Amino acid sequence: KPKSTAAEQKIINMVIDGLPSENSRRAYRRHLEDFFVWHAGENRPELNKALINRYVKSLRGRKLSSSTINQKLSAIRKLATEAEDNNLIDSRIANGVRAVRGVPFRGRRTGNWLTKEDAQKWLNAPDTKTLKGVRDRALLAVLIGCGLRRAEAAILSFHHIEQREGRWAIVDIVGKRDKMRTVPMPSWAKACLDAWKTVAHLDEGFVFRRVNKGDNLMGESITPQAIRDIVNSYAGKLQNQGIAPHDLRRTFAKLAHKGGSPIDQIQLSLGHDSIQTTEKYLGGRAGFN
Repeated sequence: KPKSTAAEQKIINMVIDGLPSENSRRAYRRHLEDFFVWHAGENRPELNKALINRYVKSLRGRKLSSSTINQKLSAIRKLATEAEDNNLIDSRIANGVRAVRGVPFRGRRTGNWLTKEDAQKWLNAPDTKTLKGVRDRALLAVLIGCGLRRAEAAILSFHHIEQREGRWAIVDIVGKRDKMRTVPMPSWAKACLDAWKTVAHLDEGFVFRRVNKGDNLMGESITPQAIRDIVNSYAGKLQNQGIAPHDLRRTFAKLAHKGGSPIDQIQLSLGHDSIQTTEKYLGGRAGFN
């Protein structure tokens, strides 16, 4: 069995240096070493999209699971990005490698996803002539655009929202098991939050507050259960029954992946310990394939 060369080990190290967890580093190293063994067996042809498609075909021939093949593909996409960043391959080749499609998951779906078009319908659904509607649109923007859990959205404060390196982010939000992370915020989500901040005359404390039936702002922060109820109400209005807050989190992951975000960056944004969990969020044919 051929071993990877010193140059190949060097680029493997470049790839795994930027990964968030020890589990991810171990998995990516294993996947890339497997790829380079196969690559050596093929007489080390030039890296390009056709080569990676051939590799995927060989993986399917080995009867590997969809999840395993997609994890290996994620490692190779990251490899292409690092090689491009270090001027080892040109952008055209790197883009081609990143464009190789993953293998559809078979079996039971782990949740629901919205398409990009459906996500836009959700953001347009609240009545922004009302205080409640402006709040709801901002809340949906954070759930879809940043992938927060409903418990995290409930404790989101204005001090969490900062500009980092010219981009807006939710900084040091505390999630499950008291893990702290920073999540990028798209400009359209920030615009929805700014509209809410303006009409509600808020600039500190909790972002999302109760709005009573008279459309007046209450001082208390919104609860995770209230967020569930709000999402359920729009699911009914849009005839998307079955869509829950966690499905909006899955939608964030799926749309980010479709937009070209590397899976390890999505894993960081979601706060997952395991890249396998992130893979499950991207699984299935629902609405995208």
